[in-house]
Amino acid sequence: MLSNSSQLITRNNQLVNGHKVLLLNHEDDLLAKELLHNASSVTALALDFHHYLTLAPHQGGALNTFFGHCLPQAETFDTVIVHFPKAKSLAPYLFNLAANYLSQGGQLLVTGDNKGGIKSLPKMLPEYFGSCTKLDNARHCLLFAAELIDTAPAMVLQDWVSSYTLSTPQGDISICNLVGVFSEKKLDMGTELLLQHLPSLHGRVLDFGCGAGVIAACLLKANPQLQLECVDINAMALASCELTLAANKLQARVYASDGMSQTEGAFDAIISNPPFHDGLTATTDIALSFVRDSHRALQPKGCWQIVANRHLPYSETIASHFGKVDCVAENNKFKVYRQYK
Repeated sequence: MLSNSSQLITRNNQLVNGHKVLLLNHEDDLLAKELLHNASSVTALALDFHHYLTLAPHQGGALNTFFGHCLPQAETFDTVIVHFPKAKSLAPYLFNLAANYLSQGGQLLVTGDNKGGIKSLPKMLPEYFGSCTKLDNARHCLLFAAELIDTAPAMVLQDWVSSYTLSTPQGDISICNLVGVFSEKKLDMGTELLLQHLPSLHGRVLDFGCGAGVIAACLLKANPQLQLECVDINAMALASCELTLAANKLQARVYASDGMSQTEGAFDAIISNPPFHDGLTATTDIALSFVRDSHRALQPKGCWQIVANRHLPYSETIASHFGKVDCVAENNKFKVYRQYK
């Protein structure tokens, strides 16, 4: 099943007839495969690892799939299709990236939900693109087109980083935050509560949902001997985490994982401010799966500690897997759970 914005692209598939196409920031569907009915080849770059995993089994022949904040090598395309990002601050990065992959005179297509910020696209496109034309409006989505008319600045990742110092219970750390990654430039209340009540840690530790690397840097600042692994589903977050660790002269293994699926072996501890905060049914289901999968991935007597919004229904699931529920700290918004296997 294609998303609404992907269906808008297929309504206009004649736009890519015979073209070498790059699909950038694609959604959790098989639009890339559908485009091959018209395009000569399709390369898909996902910034969400789950979206990459959905499409990857279909790779082969004229379809290439990648995950990351850029393609692994320089390449040019006749058309680049961009799904307008949910984080609007990421949009200029995607447009610059698209321009670096387009041949001169190449076609940029941008699709997105009416309520997702795409209506401001004509004012957002940089000057190396020509005038922006609305091509279609259906299924509560818009489709725009523009032509690359000038050379875009080269992509330099550091140009898209916001760097700042963060005061934490473990001391000051330097944060390198890429566009599109959540950041308040101050320690959020939940993470602060978690860091104020860290257990004694040793051995192999997992930072689940590492984001820009705040928790990872604090864990290593407190104990540089940890064998720390940092996972996230978002390519920009993973790149931010790597930059943050480097800025603080710290080392950890940073890699993509859809939940706990790409982690291997057992951990002595799992520490997280998991990204399940909006209380929707889907994210609640993911959060509960995280409890189950974390328990399986812990060494005997291993420690599992997270901070979560008070309203999220963790207690019953924690009790079913760990045998009891221990809340070691709380305030009016958050609870810190610490369990041992």
